[in-house]
Amino acid sequence: MDFNFSDDQEQLRDAVRKWVGRGYSFERRRAIVAAGGFSREAYAELAELGLCGLYVAEEDGGLGLGPVEAMVAMEELGRGIVLEPLVQTLIASGVLSGFAPTELKSAWLPRIAAGEALVVLAHQEKKARYQLDSCEAKATQTTAGYALAAIKTTVPCGDQAEAFIVPAKLNGQIALFLVERSASGVSTHSYGTQDGSRAADITLSNAPAQLISSDGLTALEHAVDIGIAATCAQAVGVMDMTLTATADYMNTRKQFGVNIASFQALRHRVADMKMQLELARSMSYYASLKLNAPADERRRALARAKVQLGQSMRFIGQQAVQLHGGIGVTDELIVSHYFKSLTQMEMTFGDSLHHLGEVSARMQATAGVFA
Repeated sequence: MDFNFSDDQEQLRDAVRKWVGRGYSFERRRAIVAAGGFSREAYAELAELGLCGLYVAEEDGGLGLGPVEAMVAMEELGRGIVLEPLVQTLIASGVLSGFAPTELKSAWLPRIAAGEALVVLAHQEKKARYQLDSCEAKATQTTAGYALAAIKTTVPCGDQAEAFIVPAKLNGQIALFLVERSASGVSTHSYGTQDGSRAADITLSNAPAQLISSDGLTALEHAVDIGIAATCAQAVGVMDMTLTATADYMNTRKQFGVNIASFQALRHRVADMKMQLELARSMSYYASLKLNAPADERRRALARAKVQLGQSMRFIGQQAVQLHGGIGVTDELIVSHYFKSLTQMEMTFGDSLHHLGEVSARMQATAGVFA
């Protein structure tokens, strides 16, 4: 199997890396955090690069590309710890493309690809933790369509999005719906998150909704797996820059008259960080390559990837802070922002402990040395 990237994929990587380097500096990011954690202008720039249309078919105004291209783009955005929620755009375009009826696709996919509409997944409930089949939201059929009653928490950019993808129980089974933020019965409460981005709790009080899929759990699992793969790729970019920043600091910081990079014990810790980065990178590739596999195989693969990425994120982030010393947790130093981003991503779409349970539950009889 050829694991080399194609020329088109390398050109995409180069374009996104140049934008991050020139257009999304640490100073701009700090300004966006201070302004609330989301910039419509920066999001529009991502759309101009074509990133909002990666999973949208060409006839709907997108690029019609796949998981590997999304992985390449997300890894580069991770290097800049970009706050704008492209992960959510990939989820929305992937779910609508794969499950929505034609009229819903036609109405939303061109707007998503153009960056005119931000559509985000609103699935988390307080009692559910990370269990996707736990859902208290209710949907009822009306003469005009459907109405939803729900409270969803930690919705990325929930007060800025044009619409939400919401799972709710319909006739005892989870279905997936699209709800516009401007619809009657929709209210949001926004707040900042640990990494500087923004989220919101949303309340739906008999809010009008459009049905995406009556087989909502299947669509929701696919949506979350898209999110996991994109988050894994983004985390690889963050970890890469965390390691680079740590090595640069060690080559500059002096103790006892020499650079601390010359201390063998500290060099061993950096080597361990590098090993964790490469383990994470290989599992991120694995996750993206399995994203279009059959559902059972895909779910197992994505859980495995999230376990390894979670372990790597925690290890690299904590080691970076330790090797920097007290300055590693100050707001002025970028490594502290890398650490916060990694900590938050480790808990996004299920933390390491949750996915370790998923891996265990999905173990087959063929697993193990005695199979």
